[in-house]
This record gives sequence, C-alpha cells and structure tokens, in this order.
Amino acid sequence: MEKKNETMMKLAQTALVAALCYVTFTFLQIKIPMPGGDATSLHLGNAVCVLGALLLGGWYGGLAGAIGMSIADIMDPVYITVAPKTFVLKLCIGLIVGLVAHRIAKINESSDKKYVLRWSVIASVAGLGFNVIADPLVGYFYKQWILGQPQEMAEVLAKWSTATTFVNAVVSVILVGVVYNALRPVLLRSGLIHMKRKAV
Repeated sequence: MEKKNETMMKLAQTALVAALCYVTFTFLQIKIPMPGGDATSLHLGNAVCVLGALLLGGWYGGLAGAIGMSIADIMDPVYITVAPKTFVLKLCIGLIVGLVAHRIAKINESSDKKYVLRWSVIASVAGLGFNVIADPLVGYFYKQWILGQPQEMAEVLAKWSTATTFVNAVVSVILVGVVYNALRPVLLRSGLIHMKRKAV
C-alpha cells in the first residue's frame, strides 16, 4: 500500500512539473522568428525539466519535461511539427540529469550541502550540455529528412538554435543550482521528497 501511495505521489508531482514546463515554455519565452515561418526561442522550460529530474529522478523528471514541453509545442502553430523531437530530447535531458545526480553521485543519500550543490550543478551541465549539442543537430536532420525543409534553411535554423540553446543552458544551470538547493531542505522537511539511506 505504501509503495502504491509513493507511486501516486510521484505521478502527481510529475504532472505538476509537466504543467510548470508547459507554463514556463509557453508564457516565459522570447520567440525569435526565422525564415520560412520557423522560430527559435529563449525560454526556461529546460530549467524546469532539469529541476524535475533532480527532485523526482531522471525518469519522472524527463517524462514531465517531455510531456509538458511537447504539449506546449502542439499548442503553438510554429512548433507543432517538432513536438516528437521535443519529446525525445527532453526525456533524454531528464535521464542524463538523473543518471549523474542520483545513480553516480547519489545526492539523495547525502546531507552535505556543498556536495549536493556541486553534483546538482554537474548533473545540470551534463543534461543541458547534451541538449546544446543534440537540439541543433537533431533539429537539422529532422527538418530536412522528416519535414523536407531545404538544406539552407535548416542550416540557418541550426546555427541560431545553437546560440539560443547555449544561452538557455547557461541561464538554466544557474537558476536550477539556486532553486534546487533552496527548495531541497524545505521539501525534505515537508516529506515531499525523501532522503535515501546509504546502502551498508
């Protein structure tokens, strides 16, 4: 019964993070129009995805980011065609952050604030660093092979996407480092997240 309740709580938290991803991407973005009716944008959606992975684990956090930001794409006429790419990439961000933070560093077993801060930043850099490379690269081939966009237009968008994705990543790493390490003690005290016991 306890396991079932824990799963239900995780699913509810995942839905909340997905909603936050949707809101931050949809309403807190600066859209940069591109040739051919395309666009790239500065936004904080990835920051919420990373935060979700640190709080809930890679799978739940990645799923929240994937669902929330894919829905945001589907609701936007400019981004609707790239929703499948968004789903895969955001899920990957969450899985990478979760792998580094929870599998390698095991931050949920530590009460050392400096250790947790260091590894939460490293995990954020790993997940968002992947995105800085993968988003423009996957987008370039996706636009050409799936959507049939001319190579020249795909190249222009990839270049701009690299720049905006890098800026998004830098801002998100700083923001996540501050917010996660401020939220973590509060959520631990409230019982919304739990410290795992170290394996003996």
